[in-house]
Order: sequence, then C-alpha cells, then structure tokens
Amino acid sequence: QKEEQHRARRLRHLRALSLGQGDFELRDTSGTPRRKADFLGRWVLLYFGFTHCPDVCPEELEKLSRAVELLERDPALPPVQPLFRDDAAALARYLRDFHPRLMGLTGTTEQVRAAAAKFRVYVSAGPRDADGDYVVDHSVLTFLVDPDGMFRDCYGRSRTAEEVARSVRSHMETY
Repeated sequence: QKEEQHRARRLRHLRALSLGQGDFELRDTSGTPRRKADFLGRWVLLYFGFTHCPDVCPEELEKLSRAVELLERDPALPPVQPLFRDDAAALARYLRDFHPRLMGLTGTTEQVRAAAAKFRVYVSAGPRDADGDYVVDHSVLTFLVDPDGMFRDCYGRSRTAEEVARSVRSHMETY
C-alpha cells in the first residue's frame, strides 16, 4: 500500500509539470504527417535527439531499443511505440541500426522546436566548425506517454534499459 501511495504521489507530481500537453505536427520518415492524436491508444517512448550526435543519442537509442525488446518479451503487455526526431532521409538511414519499431519524426525548425517545447526539452545548436558542421546540445530524456496522450514518466541517462522496461511495465500494469 505504501508503494501504491508513493506511485500516486509521483504521478500527481509528474502531471503537475504539464509536460507533453497540446498537439504537435511532424512528419515520419516516409513524409506522412503525424500528430499527437495519431498515437492515442498506444504507449509511446519519446526521445528528442539528432542523427549527427556523436555519442549520447546512439547510446540512448541502444538503451531504448533494449528496453523495447525487454517489454516485447511479455505478450500480455501492449506494444510501445518509440519516437525520435530529425531529418526524414537521415532518420530513415540512421534508424536502420536500431530496433525496427523506432519511428523517426521531423519537421521544420519551428515545428520541432514547438514539439520540444511541449516537453520542455532544451535544444541549442552549437557553433559551426570550419566544415560548417555543428553539434546540437539538448536534454537527454526519454518521455513515457500513456494511451490517453498524458505524460507518465521520464528516464535520464543514468537509467538502464532494464530499469526503463521495469518502469514502463509498472505504468502499464497500473494504468
């Protein structure tokens, strides 16, 4: 009972943050427009990253892929849809190296910033180097969104794939 009370308090606290409220419109790797409403009825793991990230994003996507694999082992659980954002063509190539359920989303700079703002994700393009390339500094969080489109939890770099899967499973079981 104490654990259930703790979970209820944490959920109230997370909901009070108002993360992920409102709609967004981005495009998937085939160019199909996607809105938040397209994912209602499904559990979503949402990560804001970029394909030219040298280390953090690939590590986080490996962890996300592993967490999804762990969740898929339990056929009683509903499927979870991971989302990622960046340039459509680059995303399609990039995501081939990760779990096949990962869906990449992108849009104009304004659309991506608006979607990121709904989750209070920090994003800042760093200075360009001599080749004109740059690194994007950004929050490193994966967000869990429930089938009602409500933010349920978030997972930082310190969480392992097993911890993420365990937490997602717990949210699904108490939903």
